[in-house]
Amino acid sequence: MLNAMTIEIVKSTAPLLAETGPKLTAHFYERMFKHNPELKDVFNMSNQRNGDQREALFNAVCGYAANIDNLEVLLPVVEKIAHKHTSFMITAEQYQIVGSHLLATIDELFSPGQEVLDAWGEAYGVLANVFINREEQIYTENQKLEGGWRGLREFELVEKVHQSTTITSFVFKPTDGGKVATFKPGQYIGIYLTPSEFENQEIRQYSLSGAPNSETYRVSVKREQGGKVSNYLHDKLNTGDLVMLAPPAGDFYLETDNKTPINLISAGVGLTPTLSMLETLTEHGAQVNWLHATEDSNQHAFKSEVQSLKESHNHINSFVWYNNVNETDILNQDYDFTGLMNFESIKDHILDPQAKYYFCGPVGFMQHVATQLLELGVNQEQLHYECFGPHKVI
Repeated sequence: MLNAMTIEIVKSTAPLLAETGPKLTAHFYERMFKHNPELKDVFNMSNQRNGDQREALFNAVCGYAANIDNLEVLLPVVEKIAHKHTSFMITAEQYQIVGSHLLATIDELFSPGQEVLDAWGEAYGVLANVFINREEQIYTENQKLEGGWRGLREFELVEKVHQSTTITSFVFKPTDGGKVATFKPGQYIGIYLTPSEFENQEIRQYSLSGAPNSETYRVSVKREQGGKVSNYLHDKLNTGDLVMLAPPAGDFYLETDNKTPINLISAGVGLTPTLSMLETLTEHGAQVNWLHATEDSNQHAFKSEVQSLKESHNHINSFVWYNNVNETDILNQDYDFTGLMNFESIKDHILDPQAKYYFCGPVGFMQHVATQLLELGVNQEQLHYECFGPHKVI
């Protein structure tokens, strides 16, 4: 536990760090990668260039400092980050490296004196131990599962399927002939890639896009313009190729008692975790609503798969929005609405005091969804969402 003096020093100096803004985390990352370039094989360098990772770290530092005397508030954030860290195979030694560069950054930018540095060092050590202990629990839990493992495991790409003009599915099977660990629908898996054309090892997390089974994992990846990894997967990775995978992880997953109405809401490739949930809910005892928005029919992935589930299960409803409609698209067959997703016309289908709402997609889309649901009287506790990449508050 932190003593009162440490807490007071951290809270009193936190506004100074907050005022510095992204300059703080920019200095930190530049310093760390200069002294420890091996960490470029761990961090997503694309998120470094677009600023997402720097923003996430800045928010985390400010959030920790603001709640240092009430760490219970941070537990949901700790859980989310801990799962992400296990997918990156983060170690206790790496926490020490990060801590040393964080303190050096504070010293170089502010020269606050040894007392302040010691207080921040102590505070960081407490938080690091929280993460290290939780992550060790996750590593151990994954290893103990039937078909589970710790670290990385070799898999072969056994199937590659184009789902739309932008999304392709990849099915992986372990080369050791063993089973694979089950996962909670909505979770993701970490893929490690080291082709010769990459300057550094690239690690990505992709949501598992099918119901759990004991033999294979399926992920479905959108080709991103300028996306180094997504374009490599689409263009270069072929059946028979080998990759290394980390065990499934993630704190966004389906939780239901089989009596609770479920609404699965997505846009674009955000359908991957909700599709895993939908396939798992085929024997659900209450209503399941599938709500999906996409640009047009060419980008409408898994259309036939969802339609088949709807036709064979009376408790599944489907509502689809196209932003643009082609001449060959048929209303109430290919799509139900045009434009942005709007709940007004279907609120009688989706509103229920006991319902849960799981949604995933671009941040702007999720903000749009959350705003509508809250205005319709849905409680915040009923909303569950996932951000691809560094976490953002919706």
